[in-house]
Amino acid sequence: MLDKVVIANRGEIALRVLRACHALGIRTVAVHSTIDRNLKHVGMADESVCIGPAPAGESYLNVPAIIAAAEVTDAQAIHPGYGFLSENADFAERVEKSGFIFIGPTPQVIRLMGDKVEAIRAMKAAGVPCVPGSGGPLGDDATANTKVAREIGYPVIIKASGGGGGRGMRVVHTEGSLHNAIGMTRSEAKAAFGNDQVYMEKYLENPRHVEIQVLADGQGNAIHLGERDCSMQRRHQKVMEEAPAPGISDQQRADIGAVCVEACKRIGYRGAGTFEFLFEDGHFYFIEMNTRIQVEHPVTEMITGVDLVREQLMIAAGEKLSLRQEDILLTGHAIECRINAEDPETFMPSPGLIKRFLSAGGPGVRVDTHIYDGYRIPPNYDSMIGKLIVHGRDRETAIARMRVALGEMVIEGIKTNIPLQQRIIADGGFQGGGRNIHYLEKHIVEQREKNITLG
Repeated sequence: MLDKVVIANRGEIALRVLRACHALGIRTVAVHSTIDRNLKHVGMADESVCIGPAPAGESYLNVPAIIAAAEVTDAQAIHPGYGFLSENADFAERVEKSGFIFIGPTPQVIRLMGDKVEAIRAMKAAGVPCVPGSGGPLGDDATANTKVAREIGYPVIIKASGGGGGRGMRVVHTEGSLHNAIGMTRSEAKAAFGNDQVYMEKYLENPRHVEIQVLADGQGNAIHLGERDCSMQRRHQKVMEEAPAPGISDQQRADIGAVCVEACKRIGYRGAGTFEFLFEDGHFYFIEMNTRIQVEHPVTEMITGVDLVREQLMIAAGEKLSLRQEDILLTGHAIECRINAEDPETFMPSPGLIKRFLSAGGPGVRVDTHIYDGYRIPPNYDSMIGKLIVHGRDRETAIARMRVALGEMVIEGIKTNIPLQQRIIADGGFQGGGRNIHYLEKHIVEQREKNITLG
């Protein structure tokens, strides 16, 4: 078992990792920026090290500082959480070359899955269904690119090979705008990711976003833990997630899960990971793999009873998977609402002092957050300040519990998106299940226009 772990992150995920470590008797080192010295997990950690000023580029993305923190505290391993350096292959490589354990996949696998073109090639070779597309990066030959688009059929979407998180993509509906879109996406990709390689795919107009959670030990053993529906999105950013996905049959789950497990074995995957798919007309289409723990992992934990962060730690310690596929049983239904410090109408960030915080509670309710009375949310980082998760015997029960829990949660002193989450949970379309990835955006626009009309 690991003896001491550096938690190279902040906020609720840092606290989540710390708790998993302490449950296993692993000592923890919290690294933090100057503005984060009062974070909850920093006070709870066995040791803490300040790694730089507030800007992420000078602290949480400061690789030498994080490595130095592991060295001076005599730690064995580094857990990157999600975001920041969690999917940075160069960081994982630097960690391992410095003599530490990176709690995640190998640098080679992170690099493979981080390059969307190569990832799609690898998944096709493993038998994972993919969106019809160019099958590789687009060249500079306009005629050839036009031919590819015609073969795929409009609309198409141009994507940056090094992109992710909804960035580096452009939808093209007509041939006349194709080449300009390719050029603009290339320029943006170069500026954002340092890689101007782009590729083309069929643009699915009404898909859902369904993802498969996997665990693999890098020793030939892998399992899946069912799926999550993450279709409630705004500007390609997830707002609410649930598991299992409404309308997915046991056979569909077993089939796509088996394909993902086999892909894990083929690429030598290690740790927790997520295969993300677009799901339309009963078919799954691979879009990317997240080689880290996901923000929405709690809904999978709630329906399976598996502590995914604990499993990450055990795998990193060299243990073989203790679970078999037949051990994974899905029970009930879980929903997660991301709680953001932002205006629920304009979505502008709302950092500041939390004057009063009352958490939700009751049967089947879980709150993952680092905030507390008197905590000041800094303006330097992502606006998510917590996650409200509920579990019920069925989807209707989970929806009812979420409605009550959202009503109980009180956060004063700042604005939050709780009113938006309440609108979603009360929406008849959402309650019916199986909405596509455009539904929330459409709902927000319609609601805003209605408010303007009423005003």
